[in-house]
Order: sequence, then structure tokens, then C-alpha cells
Amino acid sequence: MGELDPTFIQELEHRPKPAVIEAQGIPQIDLSAFVTSSPANPNAPEIRDLVDQIRDASRDWGFFQVINHGVPIESRERVFSASKRFFDLSVEEKRKVKRDEVNPLGYYDTEHTKNVRDWKEVFDFTVDPPLVIPAYESGDEETFLEYCNQWPQHPPELREACEEYVKDLKKLSNKLLELISLSLNLPANRFEPFFKDQTTFVRLNHYSPCPAPDLALGVGRHKDAGALTILAQDDVGGLEVKRKTDGAWIFVKPTPNVFIINVGDIIQVWSNDAYESVDHRVRVNSTKERFSIPFFVNPAHYTVVEPLAELTNEQNPPKYKGYNWGKFFATRKYSNFKKLEVENIQIYHFKQPEERKIDDVVSRVTNVVI
Repeated sequence: MGELDPTFIQELEHRPKPAVIEAQGIPQIDLSAFVTSSPANPNAPEIRDLVDQIRDASRDWGFFQVINHGVPIESRERVFSASKRFFDLSVEEKRKVKRDEVNPLGYYDTEHTKNVRDWKEVFDFTVDPPLVIPAYESGDEETFLEYCNQWPQHPPELREACEEYVKDLKKLSNKLLELISLSLNLPANRFEPFFKDQTTFVRLNHYSPCPAPDLALGVGRHKDAGALTILAQDDVGGLEVKRKTDGAWIFVKPTPNVFIINVGDIIQVWSNDAYESVDHRVRVNSTKERFSIPFFVNPAHYTVVEPLAELTNEQNPPKYKGYNWGKFFATRKYSNFKKLEVENIQIYHFKQPEERKIDDVVSRVTNVVI
């Protein structure tokens, strides 16, 4: 298939298998009852049924798909078209808006996951500029940095298409947060204060044809650190989800005008492990390029992420210590540009001591190669 830079090659146990298992069971949920009712009556039978579906999907899969979501297809098509035009530019042109330690927003083509280089190039922008996060390694608790979006000159329509898309996705994300809150038997607006000054950002992904798709991955196995991810993918597809029941990697077949939603680490902590953020990755192929657009829903930098008081009690004590989201986010962003001497920060590091002991035992018992 051709030569491949060794930095892209996955360890043997993490390489994609030739046989693809298509998803059977990842729920597809119709949001029309909730999208058209504002405010929705949580006691209405159709809303209760929708909430039950969200609960089952979040608990059993950590992933679900939504239809009739209220986002105009034209908005989605415009941003995909503009994204393709941007990635079709020369590398020199794209690197005029390259992200770095000074500004983590913009173009990037050397990202790593689990210390293996991803077969992709990306363009990141924040939904509510400027992006405010703590200064990494400043030693000053009160030092914050503001990052602004770096919009390229070409294609000229990219900025407008992205900003219009963001307006539609913010509405959808608010609806989804309300539904997840209701599914945890909380008020619909329980999460709203956390997102007053949100650090949500969007990524445009481009995966070019790969000469050795059996050795590399577009994105290696990982869990999303934020609250929710809303993914739009093209008709090529590549997303694989690790099934909770048996650890198998399941291919999520593209469906027109569907968004794929996954629960992130923050929801896992808030729910005190009632819902779980699950591993996923991206396959590449040798003949087709692929585009996708994840919308990463993140709270304000000053948010202390910890199990919600309403969901803990003496029988179900908090499984995590609280952590500051801004510091967590800054550490993860910084690690893109400098290899840290410690493991990349994970919510696992905030597990209560007894919970960590239990997880260690389970990990040793279930650590099998798939």
C-alpha cells in the first residue's frame, strides 16, 4: 500500500481490523416533539418517552443519533462545502492560520492521540470568542488568557458559514443538555448556569486517503473530555464506537442529516457514573477523503466539575473529587504542543481513592486485547 511514516503506526493491539462490524443498536432518536415545543412540558407523554430514550441510550451506549433536530440541512451543507475548500488549499496557505502555544485555535496537522500521530488535519474555532482559560504553568491562580479565532482569508465564505452553523448548533446543544438533565430526574435547566461563559469549540476535520489504513487511524482511541459532542459526518464515514457489552469496535454507518451525540467525561462525573463516556476512534481508507465536524460542548472555565449533590447520597457517595474545568482544559490543550512527563490528565485522576482501587482491579481482570 506504500510507505507510512512510523509516527502514524498504531501498536498492534490498537490497529483497525479488516472486518468492519456495523452498528446494530446505537439508538436513533427523533427530537421533533422537543424541538417544536418551547418550553416543552416534561410531563407530556411524548416528552417522557423521549427522555426515557435519552436515558437508555446514555446509560447503555454513551452514544446516540438524533433526527428531526431542527438544524437546517442548508446550514450543514454550507459549512461542509467551505471546509472542503479550505482543506483543498496548499499547506503553506493553511499554515498562515496555524495554531500553536500562543493560540490553540486555528489550523493543525500534527496532532497526536495516546502519543501516536493522527492521520488528519484540523481547523478549530471557539463559538463565543474570545476563549478564556487559565494560563498554563503561570503559578498565578488569577492569570487567564484570551484566545481569538484565526479566520483564513480563503475561502472567504468560511467564517460566515461557520458562524451561522454555530447559531444552529448552540440551540441544539441547549436542547440536548435539557433532555439529559431531565433523564437524570433533574430540572431541565439544571446545567444552564455552567454554560453562561462556555468554552465550547468546533473542529473541522479532514482525513485524506491513507496508504496503509490497516496501520493508522484518523483519530486514535479516546474519550471526550467535555460535556457533550455533537458530530456531523459526511457519507464516507469512519467513526467507530467501543461497545460497552463486549469491547468490540462498532462502525457507525453515516445517515443523511443525522447528528451523532456522545456523552463526555463531564456528564459522567456530574451523573456520578450513571452515564459513561466511552472510547471511540476514526478509521481511514486508501481511496476516499473524509470530512467531519464535531461540536464540543464545554462549560465555563471557572466551573468546578464534581458529582451533582442531587445525585449522591450515603448509599451512592461521590465517586470523584471536584476539579477546575479551565485548568483541566488548559492542560489538555498544552499537551498538544509539548510532550508532558506525566500521563495526559484524565477524569480517572480525580476518582475517590476507593473508586480508583476498584477500577484498578476491574482493569486487571478485563484487560484483554481486541
